[in-house]
Amino acid sequence: MGGGGMDSETHNADNGGDERFKSKNLEAERRRRKKLGDRQLELRALVPNITNMTKSTIITDAITYIEELKLTVEELGNQLLQMEATSVDEEKIKLKEIDDEKEMKKHGIKVEVEAEVNHICGTKLWIRVVFQKKRGALTKLMEAISLLGIDLIDTTITTSRGAVLFTSFGQGIRAGLPEADQMRKYLLEIIRD
Repeated sequence: MGGGGMDSETHNADNGGDERFKSKNLEAERRRRKKLGDRQLELRALVPNITNMTKSTIITDAITYIEELKLTVEELGNQLLQMEATSVDEEKIKLKEIDDEKEMKKHGIKVEVEAEVNHICGTKLWIRVVFQKKRGALTKLMEAISLLGIDLIDTTITTSRGAVLFTSFGQGIRAGLPEADQMRKYLLEIIRD
């Protein structure tokens, strides 16, 4: 009798152990499925235009989207290479400008820096500046005109053989514009620097 009681306790312990073992596996499986479902929802949120919630369509749409992204990266890479090639071409143009300047000096051609400012009526002005083509010179001129409080309305820029002709019709933004002669001297100073 004592042996039979022991067998039933062992058997009960085994059944209890199986239930604990099964419940641990069930909990682990539930956690795994929940994690997988959460990841699929994250994937669905990251991939645009997913309309169906089935697992296979989410994955198929994600694959399609990744392939599209690869193509976009390739296209952008090609555009970057084209931009770099354009940059090299611009460097060649800059070197040509330097050659133009050397050629002008070689033949004794010198660009005389000129500036002319005329008041037309009220705060309206006409500006004409001739200067040697140099990197940043036009930018400095535009900044100087802006500092004088002049809003350019109609501007023409012509370049030829290392010389730049800048003409513009402008209007003073604020009252109290400097005299035309003062503006002319200021622009000459800026261009000569």
